[in-house]
Amino acid sequence: QVSLVESGGGSVQAGGSLRLSCAASGRAFGSYYVGWFRQPPGKECEFVAGIRWSGVGTSYADSVKGRFTISRENATNEKPTVYLQMNRLEPEDTAVYYCATDIEHSMLVARRHIRYWGQGTQVTVSI
Repeated sequence: QVSLVESGGGSVQAGGSLRLSCAASGRAFGSYYVGWFRQPPGKECEFVAGIRWSGVGTSYADSVKGRFTISRENATNEKPTVYLQMNRLEPEDTAVYYCATDIEHSMLVARRHIRYWGQGTQVTVSI
């Protein structure tokens, strides 16, 4: 059974930084894609950043380019981890952040088909 467990959320002032982590387990993820999504208050869930577990090919939402960095480690181990380093945070980044993984097509195109999600972690950025 696939499990994704996020950590690292919290409250920070604008301009500050946070690092989110997501530990994955339950299958071999080598051919999958992993990413971060977020749901701001009262808004729909949106893509933030993604990367292949192999480490090749990152993708970012325009709103976070240059501020956020996605990375992963231990992709061939039983419990690989993906990170989201968030710098120069803005109040508009306030949201619940979710880690998700699945085949690349689902992650980047047919997102309604994404099968594996974490429980979410709250990020709050104050002025």
